[in-house]
Amino acid sequence: SIVVVDEVVGQWIALAGMTSPDWKGWVGAFLLFRLFDIWKPPPVRQLERLRGGGGIMADDVMAGLYGALVLFAAGRLGWY
Repeated sequence: SIVVVDEVVGQWIALAGMTSPDWKGWVGAFLLFRLFDIWKPPPVRQLERLRGGGGIMADDVMAGLYGALVLFAAGRLGWY
């Protein structure tokens, strides 16, 4: 389909980690979410294996959480 809800949810979760809403935060959230969604560090890959639509959603939610945590830490350290 045109809109993939799991990707949208994961991206919005990553955006929640911004400490200042500027273009650097938006770009960082996008790149970090994509990195974790493609790389799939534990437990992202394991969540993907859940049955039904839950696994499809859960792996992107976890990738978004990882992205949000890294983005938040980077913001608190003054890296963006």
